[in-house]
Amino acid sequence: MYVMSKKTILGEMKVIFLYVTCKDRDEALSIGKLLVQERLVACANIVDNMDSIYWWNGEVQMEREAILIMKSRQDLFAQVNDKINSVHSYDTPCIVAMPIDYVSETYLSWLIKETKTLN
Repeated sequence: MYVMSKKTILGEMKVIFLYVTCKDRDEALSIGKLLVQERLVACANIVDNMDSIYWWNGEVQMEREAILIMKSRQDLFAQVNDKINSVHSYDTPCIVAMPIDYVSETYLSWLIKETKTLN
């Protein structure tokens, strides 16, 4: 069974899928672990050795990077964004959040339980 959202005492609980690029696997592991430990995200997954092609300082760049994928709550995004920006090695890190429209009830319950409650 899946649900679109979950009604809670706080209202609708919306979850997000975060996509962040990092300079390498070590940086992705460090950031992912920090965010999980601080309960800003419920989990982090790392895909290493991604080829990236992008514009930087007027030139096309080609680099190997690592992808950091995380799942969290929409209401925690500002804190997640601030934390990543404070520790990331890039001047302009790619931090993208996409809404998760459908999610299994059991996963949603787990995600809510494992992320911190806002005061």
